Amino acid sequence: MRILVVGNVLKDVYLNLDSRTENFERDGQGKEWLDFSFDASKHHYFARTSSFGGAAITLEVLQKMGLTSDITDTSFHFDADGPVINGPTGTYRYILTSDNGVSYMVPSNEQKTMFTTPTESVDYLYIDRSACLTPAVIDKIIAYLDYYRKTKLVLYLKASAYDQMAGLVKHADLVFLEGERNLDDFPAEKVIKISEKHLGYLDFKENIAVSRIDRLTHLSAYSIIAATVLGGFILGKTVEYALKMARINVENATLDSTLSLEELENIATSTSESNLELIAATLMQQDKGILAADESGGSIKKKFEALKIVDSKENRHDYREILLSTPRIERYLNGVILFDETARDTMPDGVLVPEYLTGRGIIPGIKVDKGLVPIRDIPEAHPEETITSGLDDLPSRLREYYQLGLRFSKWRAAFEIRMNREGEVITPTTVAISENCRAMAEYAAASQSAGLVPIVEPEVVYDGNYDIDTSARITGKVLNELFKALDRHGVNLKACILKCNMVMAGKQSMEESTPDEVGRATTRILRMYVPLDLAGIVFLSGGQTPEQATANLAAIMSRQPFAWPVSFSFSRALQNPALEAWHGDNSNREAAQNALLDRLVENVRALMV
Repeated sequence: MRILVVGNVLKDVYLNLDSRTENFERDGQGKEWLDFSFDASKHHYFARTSSFGGAAITLEVLQKMGLTSDITDTSFHFDADGPVINGPTGTYRYILTSDNGVSYMVPSNEQKTMFTTPTESVDYLYIDRSACLTPAVIDKIIAYLDYYRKTKLVLYLKASAYDQMAGLVKHADLVFLEGERNLDDFPAEKVIKISEKHLGYLDFKENIAVSRIDRLTHLSAYSIIAATVLGGFILGKTVEYALKMARINVENATLDSTLSLEELENIATSTSESNLELIAATLMQQDKGILAADESGGSIKKKFEALKIVDSKENRHDYREILLSTPRIERYLNGVILFDETARDTMPDGVLVPEYLTGRGIIPGIKVDKGLVPIRDIPEAHPEETITSGLDDLPSRLREYYQLGLRFSKWRAAFEIRMNREGEVITPTTVAISENCRAMAEYAAASQSAGLVPIVEPEVVYDGNYDIDTSARITGKVLNELFKALDRHGVNLKACILKCNMVMAGKQSMEESTPDEVGRATTRILRMYVPLDLAGIVFLSGGQTPEQATANLAAIMSRQPFAWPVSFSFSRALQNPALEAWHGDNSNREAAQNALLDRLVENVRALMV
C-alpha cells in the first residue's frame, strides 16, 4: 500500500495566557476582543506548546492506523523521532487560549505547495486541506493521474476553491467538502462534508457532532477527521464506523498526538454499547410512550379503504405529516416508529422526517422487517403459520437507516392461537416459535451492530377463541424461547426493548377479559419470563379499541413497581381517532391532531396510576 500525501506542514504554536489576568477588552458595541498589546506587567506566559498541523497530522494519523510502510510525501518524511522537514515548514499559527475562548494569529500569505511526480505509481493520492495549489501544480497532478489510472484520488476541497480545483474534482474518488456547495457539481460517488461543528456523510444526510474541535486548531482537527476517515476506508471499515473513529480521534486528540488504531477501536466498542444503552433508556423515559406509525403499504391501504380514503402517496404523506407535526407531542412521546416511505419523506419546511423528529426531542425509529410469509419446508410447522422475512439484506438496510438519522428499529413476529374441537392448541407450534425467535435474535444482534436499539415484538395475536389462561401459557412460551435466542446471539439486553402483547382472552372468546384480569395475568407472565436487565417493556394495542387498550394499560400499571421501565407503543389505539377525524380532508387537520393528543394524554395518565 503506497499513499502519497500532498500538503503543507504548518506548525501550530500555542501560547497559554495566565488566566488570572484580564485578557479581553470591550469595544463600543460591547464585543469582546483579545488584547494583543502584551504588556509584560499585565500578561504572563506560563506555557508554550507546539504541534504539527496540516499534512503532518494526516501522516501521523495514517501511521497510527498501521498504514505506514510506504507513505511518502514530497516535502518531509517520518523517522523514529517524528516528522523530518526537508523544506520550509510553512505557516506558523499562533493560537492564544484563555478562559474566554481561542483566538488565532496567522500570516496573510499562504505558502505554495510543491508536487514532485513519484517515480512509480501510488495506490492513493491524498491532497490535504493545508495544500495551496497553483494552476501549474494542479495541471501536473492531473497529468500524473491521467498516466497512472489505478491511483485513487482523495481530495479535501474548500467549497470556495471549487472553480480552481474543478479539474481535480473530476478525477476524485472521494471528496471531503468544507463549506456549502451543490452536490450536483461532484461526479465523485461519495462526498463527505466537514464543517466547524459537524462531520457528516452527505449521501445519507447524517451529522455527527465534533464536540471538542475547539481544543485543536481548525486545521489540525479537520486533518484528523479526514485522515481518520480515509484510513478507515483503506482498512475496509464501514462508512459509519469510519465516521465514528474520526469523531473519537478529534474528541480525544491532544496538542501532541492522535490516537492509535487500537485505541480508536477500543473506544469505539465501549462507546457503541453505552450509546445504545443511553438511547434505550431515553426511549423508556418515565411517563412517555412510543407512537407506532409504521404501517406498511398494505396495512395503511386497508385503513384508508375502510374510510373510503384514496390510498395515494399524497394522502399517505398528508396523514403522517399531520400526526408528526401535532403540537406538544414531545411531552408525551419518547419515540416514533416509522415506515420506510415516511423515513425518507420531508416535512413542509423540507427537513427530512427523522431530522424533524430529532429536533423536537423525539427519537426516530424504523420498522425493518418485511412482513410475514408462510413457513416452508418445515414439516413440523402448521401450513398456516408464518415467519417474518427481511434478514437477507438487513445489514445494508440498517446501515442506511442509521445514516438517515434513525436510532432504533423494530421487528415483529406474529403467533396466532388456533384450537381444535377438543380445545387443544394447534398453533403456534414449537418449531414456529423457535424459528421466529431465532430470526428475531439475528435481527436484534444486527441492529445493535449497526448502532440501532432493537425493539423485538413477538405478538401473540389478539384474535381467535381461547381463554386468558391459554393466552398466558402461549405468551410465556414465546417469551421464554425469545430470551434464550437473544442470549445465544449475544444481544445486549440493556440496549434492547420488548414490545409485548397484553395477556387476554381472544377476541372471539365468549368471555371478554376484564382490565383487572388482564393486569394480573400480564404482570405475572412478565415477571416469570422477562430478564431483569432488559431496557424496558412497551405494550402493543393489538386490535383493542382505544378505550380498551388504555383501561388495560392502567390495570397493568396499577401493579407497579416493576423491575424494568414499562410504557406503551400503540398504533391503532392512538391513531384511529385521528384518522377518523381527518377522513382524508386536510381541512380537518386540527381536529385530527386534537384527537391524537387526547389519546396520548389518556395513555400517559394510565402510566401514572
